[in-house]
Amino acid sequence: MQDSQTSESTQKTIEETIVSGILSAKIRPGTRLSENQLATLFSVSRTRVREAMMRLETRGIVHVSPRRGWFVVEPSAEEAIAVYEARRAIEAGLLRSMRALTDKGRKALDAHLNEEKSAMAAGDRQRLTYLMGDFHIRIAELSGNAIIVDILRDLTARTILISMLYQSEFHAVQSHDGHCRIFEAMQAGDFVRAAELSVEHLDEVEMGLDLTTRPDPLSELRSSLSLPPKTVPQLPDPKNHNFKGAIKTC
Repeated sequence: MQDSQTSESTQKTIEETIVSGILSAKIRPGTRLSENQLATLFSVSRTRVREAMMRLETRGIVHVSPRRGWFVVEPSAEEAIAVYEARRAIEAGLLRSMRALTDKGRKALDAHLNEEKSAMAAGDRQRLTYLMGDFHIRIAELSGNAIIVDILRDLTARTILISMLYQSEFHAVQSHDGHCRIFEAMQAGDFVRAAELSVEHLDEVEMGLDLTTRPDPLSELRSSLSLPPKTVPQLPDPKNHNFKGAIKTC
């Protein structure tokens, strides 16, 4: 029984470490995750690592390539649209279901927004990337529903992978302002308005993505060899939207 619990704990640690690395933009889309290296880092067998990878695969975080190994997913334009649709449904529904913001919850969100301000002042983009996504997870945590928290954490991780592929700029101030407006509505007890603002915020972020071009899978090697950038063909716009809006992160 003890060995079984230790095994589950180790797998959970591997999963959480990888997801945390994505949430803070330290692990990029397409990163290869070597079973041997992870086994060494976590002092476990490759079997334990493989079990953790299989669980991450079911969560949409990694995929396996035959004879090549495990890789962090590179979401397609269609998958990006689906992720934002899921986030709008979950986050708006969650906020509409809330009835009050506790004093503890108010203090937690206020402290979080102050952390965003501090990171912006310091110009710490990596910290900001994490905080911008974590704001939404913190709201989910106020619900006390662990299932929703887990789902939203995975969706947020996938959103950050999407932003690394399809976002060319980083406008933290606008996203911070969006978070502040959501928080103000929550403080006022107007959770219907908070839900509307959450949808508007996610709409703005999605509209700032350029989903019409496929990322160049050889960009890093191309750059290392000092070869000119590849001209990538444009994809049909999946939703007939104009994706030329202000680029933000969430």
